[in-house]
Amino acid sequence: MNPGTYSPKRASSRRTFLKGSGALCLASQLGFPNMVSVASPNAKLKVAVIGVGGRGGHNLSQVAGEEVVALCDVNQHHLEGAQKRHPEARTFRDFREFHASDMDYDAVVVSTTEHTHAFAMLPALKKGKHVYSEKPLTRDVYEARVITEAAAKAGVATQMGTQIHAGDNYRRVVELVQSGAIGEVSEVHVWVSRAWGWQTQAQAEANRDIVWSAERPSGERPVPEHLDWDLWLGPAPWRPYHDIYFPGPKWYRWWDFGNGTMSDLGSHWNDLPFWALNLDAPSAVRAWGPPAHPEIAPASMSAEYTYPAREGRPGLKLTWHQGSHKPEAWTRGDIPQWGSGVLFIGSEGMLLSDYGKHLLLPEDRFATFKRPEPWIPKSIGHHQEWLHACRTGAPTTCHFGYAGPLTEANHLGNVAYRVGKPIEWNAQAMEMTNLSDKQAFLKRSYRDGWSLS
Repeated sequence: MNPGTYSPKRASSRRTFLKGSGALCLASQLGFPNMVSVASPNAKLKVAVIGVGGRGGHNLSQVAGEEVVALCDVNQHHLEGAQKRHPEARTFRDFREFHASDMDYDAVVVSTTEHTHAFAMLPALKKGKHVYSEKPLTRDVYEARVITEAAAKAGVATQMGTQIHAGDNYRRVVELVQSGAIGEVSEVHVWVSRAWGWQTQAQAEANRDIVWSAERPSGERPVPEHLDWDLWLGPAPWRPYHDIYFPGPKWYRWWDFGNGTMSDLGSHWNDLPFWALNLDAPSAVRAWGPPAHPEIAPASMSAEYTYPAREGRPGLKLTWHQGSHKPEAWTRGDIPQWGSGVLFIGSEGMLLSDYGKHLLLPEDRFATFKRPEPWIPKSIGHHQEWLHACRTGAPTTCHFGYAGPLTEANHLGNVAYRVGKPIEWNAQAMEMTNLSDKQAFLKRSYRDGWSLS
């Protein structure tokens, strides 16, 4: 295909294929398009919000036009601030008490630390309530599968907080890739410059970050009076309070509470190739970087995913780079050296994108290229999509049938990094078939009083 032309026939055939395959097909199989809605599309939703500080405060503001009936947070300062804005709402410190109550509500927004996401969502899904969750969807692969399957069974409106997905730039990139503007894509590179995690003194200075000790901090600090530390730890193993964990986003560097940059920013950056190329589960993953630390996620690392060929899509490699790691094309100066980006490499050109802009490369080759007419509708807003879906049963763009597999894939990059070996992945069995420990780092044990059963 000549990159200076655009083939409507090819674009049409791709759209037809995409409507009936891959992630969208998975969503259909799981039942996501046929969702439960509230009785009246004009009625205000009764919304509960779990986690009301930081991102939770922003998410609360996005649903403030609804009837906010419950607020929950382990941080009393956050809870009191939210209650001033919603004085009629009942308040809870422990979301387990909220779920055990007889409260009448339609939907819940979850913005807790990611190691408690699944625990805050699952009871609501089992009750048939609509759920919005901050990214990443869960703390590990096992929890992502549990939540994806529970959402499918519930048949409710779900959305993960990958708000960049609602922007026009991602839509135009997806259209270009799917219309064949750069030919068949065989390679993708995703990189982010954020370097939060374990690193050497020199790396920390270069990245303007702090050095993360190879050991947990000794001793403990007084727990702030406004914080319920035991509830904040939730299902994670007990450890004394220290301000190296709290407040956020310090906690997300520690394996017990998060998965570092990969699962956090991967939710946004890997979302674009996942969407554009209709990805699902990789067949193999390998990762490299400094030796894996038992406590702290790395500041810099890379992970390469193998996606096998299937009808309508050739096999391809997707490589994630974070911190000081960059693609060779970036290092050589073959492409603009954006701080973070996604590079699609096709048989007839390349496409480089970040959150808000994109380029077809080499630029001189595409100087006379005629872009396809937009076919992906403008979003009404990431939160509004979900609220609209709650009322009408309409689909959302980052429902858990899509966000669950995306989250699993992101976590698998960290799993391969932590086991220190390439992994062969059987998604259906949820096993690493080439390792003696087929479940290593896919799931964790929970503290007494915490269960997903």
